[in-house]
Amino acid sequence: MNPLDRRFAGQALVLCGLAARALGWRPHEFWQATPDELASVLAPPPADPSCGLDRATFNALMERDNER
Repeated sequence: MNPLDRRFAGQALVLCGLAARALGWRPHEFWQATPDELASVLAPPPADPSCGLDRATFNALMERDNER
């Protein structure tokens, strides 16, 4: 195994362990997630609660998605 592969494998193992402890993810859940998904669930919540979705917007998005 070349050094770059070894470094990636080591970092992936650390992130997999973090996801297991912090999120309760099993290894297959970790490997199915994209890097953006992992980053978004590990990121701190926004300081401004108004930047999230309200229920009406969420429902409208769900309804639009169901129409496709």
